[in-house]
Amino acid sequence: MHIAQRFERLMETYRRPDGRQWTGQELDEATGGVVTRSYVTNLRKGRIDNPGYEKLRAIAKVMGFPPELWFQERVELGAPDLDDHPGTISQKTNRLFETIENESTGRPYTNAEVARMSLGDLTEGEVEKIRTGATPDPSVDQVVALAEVFGVHPSYFLDGVSKPPILDREAMAILQDETISAIAHKSLHLPGREREMILGIIRQFEDMRETGDDG
Repeated sequence: MHIAQRFERLMETYRRPDGRQWTGQELDEATGGVVTRSYVTNLRKGRIDNPGYEKLRAIAKVMGFPPELWFQERVELGAPDLDDHPGTISQKTNRLFETIENESTGRPYTNAEVARMSLGDLTEGEVEKIRTGATPDPSVDQVVALAEVFGVHPSYFLDGVSKPPILDREAMAILQDETISAIAHKSLHLPGREREMILGIIRQFEDMRETGDDG
């Protein structure tokens, strides 16, 4: 789903207390200019494919929905938990580097290794700038790429999660295999039906191997 379509669903679901949808001017004023009226217009019209995370977070806080809904296919009503916790995107990124080790080396990942595992979505320089805070508001694609490499949900960078989930040994092995990682990465951006087709092909190969072993 395009970000503009998701925004429209959120606008329809999370209305003002009086029942009206938020206007661009009201979001501009409520966010203190972090999200301008023109930005809201361009986002709704689909002119912005890759909005910054800080803007998504500001919109979520003002409208009263959990930030992770930006990344869910279905918008569900529920009581949001919007308590602020300290931690910039830079700090949360560095926490991932400190927490998750590269099992092949037994040491923390380097910027170059993370860039390589992103399969072209991030350069070493971009990773460095995110970590140092030189890029305080990275694009959605950049942060999603980071999340994929470390195996966390993209909302980790938006919500109040203080510690990232730790991957088990098998999951880390999957990430470290370039072919498997490439299949997962490319599949992520396909429609659900096409992902099911890929899964079906893999299962066919499994059945073939089992039949061959039995013979």
